[in-house]
Amino acid sequence: MSDWLLNLPVIWMSLVVFGATYLFAAALYALITALATTERAGALKAISPGMLPPLATVFALLVGFLGSQVWSEADRANTAVNREASALRAVVLIAAGFPSATQTQMCELVRRQIQDTATKEWRAMAHADLTLSLMPTPLVEALQMALSFNPQNQGQSTAQREIVGALQTALDARRQRIILSRSSLNWVKWSALLLQAILTLTAIAIVHSHNRAANRIILTIFATSVAAAVVLIAAHSQPFKGELSVSPSVLLQVMPEATSPPAS
Repeated sequence: MSDWLLNLPVIWMSLVVFGATYLFAAALYALITALATTERAGALKAISPGMLPPLATVFALLVGFLGSQVWSEADRANTAVNREASALRAVVLIAAGFPSATQTQMCELVRRQIQDTATKEWRAMAHADLTLSLMPTPLVEALQMALSFNPQNQGQSTAQREIVGALQTALDARRQRIILSRSSLNWVKWSALLLQAILTLTAIAIVHSHNRAANRIILTIFATSVAAAVVLIAAHSQPFKGELSVSPSVLLQVMPEATSPPAS
C-alpha cells in the first residue's frame, strides 16, 4: 500500500478507497453487462451461484487474518510506549533517594530523553528510519551515572538498584517500539486481499448478469464491504504512521519539568 495513502487522514483515505472501489465496481458492471448481450451470455449464465459463498469466505478470512495482525501490532506498540513511560516515571520518583545534585542531573537526562523521543524519534519511526543501532544518548548517560554512583546507605543502594532496573526496562521498551515501527503489511498480503476482492466482485457481477437491477445492488453492497475492510486495515497497518497511530502523549505526561539554573 502506498505511503501517501497511509499518511492521509482517515476521512480522505476513506474517500479515496471508497471512490476507487465504486469506480472499479461500475466499470466491472458495465463490462459484464456488455458481455451478457453477446454470444458469451450463455457461458455467463452457466456459472453457478454456488461459487460465491466460498469466495466470500476466503475474503473474510483474509480480512480477519490481516486485521488480527495489524491490531495485535498496534496493541503491542501501545504497551511498549506505556511500559517505557512507566519506567522513566519510576526513575524520576526513585531518584529522590539520591543526593540533590545527582537527582537533578538524573531528572534532566530523563527529560532530554523524552524530548528527543517525541521530537526526533517519533518522526523517524513514522518513516521507518529509526534503527536499533542509534543509541539514546540521555538514557545511556543516565544508566552510566546510576551504575557509577557510590551509595552511602542502604536506601541509596536500593534506589540505585531500582533505577538501573527501570532504565533497562525503558531501553527494552524502546527497542520494542523501534522494531514495531518497521513492521507493515507487505505487498504480497495486500495483493492477496485485493485480488480476492476483485475475484469476488467479478463472480457476483457474472452470476447476477441476467438481472441488472439486482446486479447493481449486490455489487454496491459488496464494494462497500470491501472498501470498509481496506480502510479499516490500512488505517491501522503501521503503528506509528497515520492519523490513528500511537502518539508520544503518555511519555510527555511523565516528562519532568526543566530545572531552573540557580540564582546568582
